Amino acid sequence: MAATLLLVVVGCGFAQETTGAAAGVRAEAASVGGPAAQEQEPWRAYDGARAMEHARRIVALGPRPLGSEALERTRQYIESELRKLGLQPERDTFEADTPIGPVSMANIIARVPAADGATGGRVIVLAGHYDTKRYEGVRFVGANDGASSTAVLLEAARALVAAPPPVPVWLVFFDGEEAVVRWAGEDNTYGSRHLAERWRKEGTLGRVGALVLFDMIGDADLQILRESGSTPWLTDLIWQAARGIGHGEHFSDQYQSILDDHLPFVDLGVPAVDLIDFSYGPGNRYWHSPFDTIDKLSADSFTAVGQSVLAALPAIAERIR
Repeated sequence: MAATLLLVVVGCGFAQETTGAAAGVRAEAASVGGPAAQEQEPWRAYDGARAMEHARRIVALGPRPLGSEALERTRQYIESELRKLGLQPERDTFEADTPIGPVSMANIIARVPAADGATGGRVIVLAGHYDTKRYEGVRFVGANDGASSTAVLLEAARALVAAPPPVPVWLVFFDGEEAVVRWAGEDNTYGSRHLAERWRKEGTLGRVGALVLFDMIGDADLQILRESGSTPWLTDLIWQAARGIGHGEHFSDQYQSILDDHLPFVDLGVPAVDLIDFSYGPGNRYWHSPFDTIDKLSADSFTAVGQSVLAALPAIAERIR
């Protein structure tokens, strides 16, 4: 999870899918969600209990700091689940310069075609990180901080295949969000900084009409504040969607400022929003601690966040076209 400001202090080019590949993903939708699922809105296909089960399985892999076997097993789990949906995950592997030396990292990217089969044009990116903070002598499994964002993305992928979106959606699982030593300078957000710069150089970044970042969204006592560095209109559309489908109580109109994986994209002109509940346990004591375990999460929270974002997709798509 990110560092915060003001309220709290904490620490190769894009290849478009072919028509045949897009048709293959659409065909897979029938087996995943059934023919009726393809006719419904994506948010109605989203199941928070499924997301909770993904979180449970990821946590069972253990701590996932950089360079660990558990982190690689998590990558394999993400890729396997995406392939089951008929998607083709891409590993965006890179070497990051960290305070402890060069470290190999890998973002994972999957692309869902639009409901009409289109893969070109403007896209919406849904993103989150899957790594955990590196702690010596502490078993930190990151149920909320890492597993929850990964889980909501995997269930969003299933829902979007079952009920395709109005514009293409790219799902991005960031590596290296956590600081290796201490959140300062560039010791953080390795994966998002790498991908934002890679897409800028390739000319891909201009296709990204909006980016929605999930981070720490599984808390059973869920309350998401507006993040002040996020794009106002994008925040507004998600908050409006949440209220429209009955999840408005989880989305507060109070503000906080967060340093997180959305900012490398904001800095390059991409509209982006950070969805994060940074009040995790009494006095935020569950954050970055051994207390960040699966029993602190709730399927209802996964439902509220996942459904609200997917319900906002049509309005976001209309804004970015």
